[in-house]
Amino acid sequence: MAEKLQSLRGMVDLLPQDTWLWQRVEATAREHFRRAGVQEIRTPVLEATQLFCRGIGEATDVVGKEMYTFLDRSDRSCTLRPEGTASVVRAAIQHGLLSQGPQRLWYGGPMFRYERPQAGRQRQFHQIGLELLGFAEARSDVEAIAIAWDLLIDLGLRDLTLELNTLGSAEDRERYRGALVAFLQGHRDQLDPDSQDRLERNPLRILDSKHPQTQALLVDAPTLAAALDPASRDRFAQVQAGLQALGIPYRLNPRLVRGLDYYSHTAFEITSTQLGAQATVCGGGRYDGLVEQLGGAATPAIGWALGLERLVLLLAQASATPATGPVPNLYVVNRGEAAQAAALKLARSLRLQGLHVELDAGGSAFGKQFKRADRCGAPWAVVLGEEELAEGVLQLKPLRGQHQPDGNVPLDEPGRLVELLRP
Repeated sequence: MAEKLQSLRGMVDLLPQDTWLWQRVEATAREHFRRAGVQEIRTPVLEATQLFCRGIGEATDVVGKEMYTFLDRSDRSCTLRPEGTASVVRAAIQHGLLSQGPQRLWYGGPMFRYERPQAGRQRQFHQIGLELLGFAEARSDVEAIAIAWDLLIDLGLRDLTLELNTLGSAEDRERYRGALVAFLQGHRDQLDPDSQDRLERNPLRILDSKHPQTQALLVDAPTLAAALDPASRDRFAQVQAGLQALGIPYRLNPRLVRGLDYYSHTAFEITSTQLGAQATVCGGGRYDGLVEQLGGAATPAIGWALGLERLVLLLAQASATPATGPVPNLYVVNRGEAAQAAALKLARSLRLQGLHVELDAGGSAFGKQFKRADRCGAPWAVVLGEEELAEGVLQLKPLRGQHQPDGNVPLDEPGRLVELLRP
């Protein structure tokens, strides 16, 4: 017997009992984007490695440690995309979208990072993201955050917290970098090993360290807020005022820096404590320099992404009802060669008229078919055997104790079933 093949570590199969919830999340997101005039863009999962080195930053953990990178047969360095923003910006530049005015775009699909798999985080993971390209005003930051907030509320997440910070302009960060490095150099021996490594490459990422000793040291470190120029402070005040006007609560978090180099000004995360421990479900921010960095004209932009694995995990575990997929309107019980052929024709006709119909294709005894009909949750079954076929009728049977309509339904009038069963 051949050896059983298994999926790779961190590459997870989504089985039918799981995908219905994913579909609900995706459909809800699609509807929120439609209402906001945001259009979908789809980019390849495989890109030139240089796109992410230039866009995300070679000093980041994503580029330095986590990317799936290889040479193709033409010796070109290729990478499975670890995030969506760089690909969307590349596509917008390549196809001249930005010459047509500001772009309101969203994307969804798999991303890849070689990190330790854990609950809600896999090596192949899925994101839905929003990118507003060509929008500079503080109110566009507020709108982007509001779309994410309203989507998560609509999906049923509770105990949400919006954490907010500003990273200032490039000039602000350069001033702050000098002050932070000078402070940390004097306490280098108190930093954890990862932070010591980041001190030269990417010192702002030290602010995001989870190491207790490093966090204690940062209490006395200089703050980015002190390095902001008046224009940056005013812009951040406008963002806060806009959120207050919309009634969206937030908490300032001066240590929030996000993990990618391209962020500037507004940075945010939306977290949930619905299951006890804090979990980030959405994060993003402004990236005004990225388009120019990737070869386009200077273009302001803001965006966010939410991770579907973690979001679906939260929704599934917090639900008071068992996870079940869509329930059919009708289950077709059928037996006998001629009756089975007629049942297939009937099921197709009803589906084309909008009903969700499950057709029993097992050919087993009626009793077993009714047990399967009951397990699928359908409220009604229709019986079509050789006897019914000869009489030209369908027997409609209630499966959930509801009132049964008088008489049988003529086989050649499937529209009658539609009228009776349409939700």
